[in-house]
Amino acid sequence: MDTSLFIALLNPAIALVLAAAFLALWFYLRQYHLALMAGGYGLSAVGFVLQSFALPLGFDLARAIAGGTFSLAVCLVGAAVILRFGRVRTLPVVAALATFGFVAQLWFMFVDPDMTKRILSLNFAFGAVCLVIAADLWPSRARSMAEYFLFGIAVLTALNFIARPLVILAIYGPVASPEAFFTSIYWRSAMLSHALFALLISLCVFAAAALDMVSGLTHVSQTDALSGLLNRRGFDLSAQRLLDQCAEAGCPVTLVLADLDHFKSINDRYGHATGDRVIATFADKLQAAASGARGVAGRIGGEEFAVLLPWADLAAARLLAEAVRVLFSNGDMVGFPPGLRVTASFGVTGRAGSEHLAALMLRADEALYKAKQNGRNSVRMSYERPSEYQPGEISLASYPR
Repeated sequence: MDTSLFIALLNPAIALVLAAAFLALWFYLRQYHLALMAGGYGLSAVGFVLQSFALPLGFDLARAIAGGTFSLAVCLVGAAVILRFGRVRTLPVVAALATFGFVAQLWFMFVDPDMTKRILSLNFAFGAVCLVIAADLWPSRARSMAEYFLFGIAVLTALNFIARPLVILAIYGPVASPEAFFTSIYWRSAMLSHALFALLISLCVFAAAALDMVSGLTHVSQTDALSGLLNRRGFDLSAQRLLDQCAEAGCPVTLVLADLDHFKSINDRYGHATGDRVIATFADKLQAAASGARGVAGRIGGEEFAVLLPWADLAAARLLAEAVRVLFSNGDMVGFPPGLRVTASFGVTGRAGSEHLAALMLRADEALYKAKQNGRNSVRMSYERPSEYQPGEISLASYPR
């Protein structure tokens, strides 16, 4: 096969494959930036075909349309990267730069024909787009490896658009005519570099999509669907991380356990739909209180909940528990049957030294049991510091409801 034909076919083929891959991924994840990536690479494939092959449109019109498709493709891919990693306010700048490059290309094609200026105007505009994207990625907080890698690729792509044409034109001289353009070193280098950077950018976005999928699955596996709080596994993991952070910072930590009173009788009398509404409503109140105190809240059993509070002593934790108890038991909750009054009991304890979560759970469990024994709808504290903890002693299921 002729080398020029192979190079001409390489980029449309790569672009079409990437467009199809992003489209398939979009159908699965339904993330808007993936659809933009698919559209950008699809337009890129069209642009390469229009640029490289003689079509009934004629070379001049085909190349003018190709410039437009390339500009739009750059806008779509740039917008996809920004929507996934950056800030939306950068989008108008990307659109303006790409539009400027396209208008400049038309000017140097039809008004003031100059092949060199035509090449440089479009490349400089695309290079500026890459620099804007790189600048947008840099201030991002808590950057992932994909963002670091993509920042580097954005800088290299900008250099490819800006420095490569200048170096090649300085070494080999200007392109004499449109006909010589497709046999020039500049064109071959442009095709090969585009294929390389298209693949690198796509790999970064694919990696980010894979991380999104893993994060989504992790969230589902650690979240209780009914209450929206962490489930037992999610709470244990998040609480232990918080305990480790507080141990390093030397700050106090308290644990609040809550249990809905007589919950079984609510289910028996009003039905499970009402029981589910009670759990969801109580979880909302608990989550609001925990978020205000920078705590971690979870549903650790059927009608049992836990909140771990950093930077809170026993007095502060008791105030939080009392506030949730009073708000929930005294208010007329939307969606509850008339006359239904639901109460909850709470057990509160503080961390001693570098205790693990299990020891805290045991003491809060004991305090909660006392609240149940003393008539429910109350908050009890645990001030004890047991000398040792025996695994297997926690049994929230043993409480009378």
